Amino acid sequence: MRVDKFFKITERNSSVADEVIGGLTTFLAMAYIIAVNPAMMEVAGIPFNAALTATCLGAAVMTIAMGLIANRPIALASGMGINAIVAYTLCLGEVGVDWRVAMSVIFLEGIVILILVLCGLRKAIMDAIPVSLRRAIGIGIGLFIAFIGLKGGGIIAADESTLIAIGELSSPVCIVALVSILCAVILQALHVKGGLIISIIAATVVGIPLGVTVMPTEWNFGLDFSAFAAPFQTDPNTGTMAILQVFLQPVLLMFVFSLLMSDFFDTMGTVVAVGEQAEFVDKDGNVDDVQPILMVDSAAAAVGGFLGASSITSFVESTSGAAAGARTGLSNIVIGVLFIACAFFAPIVGMVSSAATCGALVVVGYLMMTDVGEIDWHNIENAFPAFITIVGIPMTYSITNGIGLGFISYCVIKVAQGKAGEVKPLMWVAAAAFLVMFVLM
Repeated sequence: MRVDKFFKITERNSSVADEVIGGLTTFLAMAYIIAVNPAMMEVAGIPFNAALTATCLGAAVMTIAMGLIANRPIALASGMGINAIVAYTLCLGEVGVDWRVAMSVIFLEGIVILILVLCGLRKAIMDAIPVSLRRAIGIGIGLFIAFIGLKGGGIIAADESTLIAIGELSSPVCIVALVSILCAVILQALHVKGGLIISIIAATVVGIPLGVTVMPTEWNFGLDFSAFAAPFQTDPNTGTMAILQVFLQPVLLMFVFSLLMSDFFDTMGTVVAVGEQAEFVDKDGNVDDVQPILMVDSAAAAVGGFLGASSITSFVESTSGAAAGARTGLSNIVIGVLFIACAFFAPIVGMVSSAATCGALVVVGYLMMTDVGEIDWHNIENAFPAFITIVGIPMTYSITNGIGLGFISYCVIKVAQGKAGEVKPLMWVAAAAFLVMFVLM
């Protein structure tokens, strides 16, 4: 069968059914971006329908590209965090530029990071990271995913005195989240294939009478391409091409650097995390054939800026699909087709609430914790950087910040022990870059 041979489905101990289920699971876990990103881009000034079209088609094109080029079950879409920077810092904050200029910043950042990948620098830095830190990144992301799930389900909530506290468990949102977790855990314990997607669907159904699952009230079948080629559109404030404004304002070049750091290391962590679940990371944390993955991911950032969708990046929610059985790029084709459909049928996907995906994310978090025993906790030069990475990712709500804290602490401890020579040169470069980023934040 040509499909089996092209995607190496049998070779990777998978099946078409597993790939479809894995693709559906990942899609439902990340489907929130279809509603969230357009709303945030609308705040930045992009018409909602244009942002919706850009978000769905951008995610579809780059996810399918990852499946065809890298053949790995890693889905891509507009990244949370960077879209907030675009809306609330670049457009509405102290910088105050037009959204077309903000997209130009994203576009340039993507071009720069793609050049770094083509030069082999991104892969070289991944290879320079100690094994303990590689494992810590995946574990920290696991905690982060579980945290996101519990927060979205209202099970943990903000608190003025303790920062976070348990939510109101009797609320409809929490009830749906608890049903989601219960279904996901029981089905996982019973080794039911597609258990995570079943938990999402079951929780969505339960949410209907509780008012958590919002039924569609209107249908919008139109596409709006007005945000496409954003960097090359005219900035209405200056009358010049948007991308030229980036070079005329030095502060925007600093944002290019800052966003580059975020994209560079977020993807590194995500790839390792998904690889652990999809079995393309070896016992030392090395990712098999990582270059095509990094090339697609880097190009995606530039594509996101070009389309007006903010930076498109690898989604850590892909771990849920990998946990459900996805092993090849065929699952990406499923996800891509669903994103295309959602450009027309967004109201249907909008029915899936964050509470309904809570269980899938919590179970994935648990699965990613299994490597914690592989770290030598009696050796501080490896253990402390791993520890600060693991806690830093969820506690700072940033994969990049957690990785940066781990890198810097690793170098500091090595120097204190008189073992600076054991640190690979690129680790020094990365740690210094993180230090600069923290100072400029």
